[in-house]
Amino acid sequence: MSNQSISFKGLRLLVVDDDPDTRTLLTFLFEIDGAEIITAASASESIAIMSFFKPDILISDIYLPDEDGYSLLLKARNLEAKRGRKIPAIALTASAFDEDHNRALLAGYDIYRCKPVDLDELASVVASLAGLEQYA
Repeated sequence: MSNQSISFKGLRLLVVDDDPDTRTLLTFLFEIDGAEIITAASASESIAIMSFFKPDILISDIYLPDEDGYSLLLKARNLEAKRGRKIPAIALTASAFDEDHNRALLAGYDIYRCKPVDLDELASVVASLAGLEQYA
């Protein structure tokens, strides 16, 4: 990470990715600055987690083992709508195809980023979606 730091204290993130290294990296990235992270390896696992954990932001891979990130986002948004909330969502995927980028945004993802992701940029995107301010 750069010299610039962001405090994620109090921010709740749900990270959904079938790659354990990605889940570990993102957990470390955000927990070190105070966020509460729960990770899931599949869409169904993440929806089960959302029954007791109310994340402020969803970060999800598009290609998951049980169903894709598009249907996951639809389920997550429907669940959050019942709670009177709208959860911002970031698609974080290895697919760099323009059609996947466009489809993710049309499906409702707020941001689309390709792996490998620049960690400083991802932290800034999360901070922006959460309305947090950076400090030096």
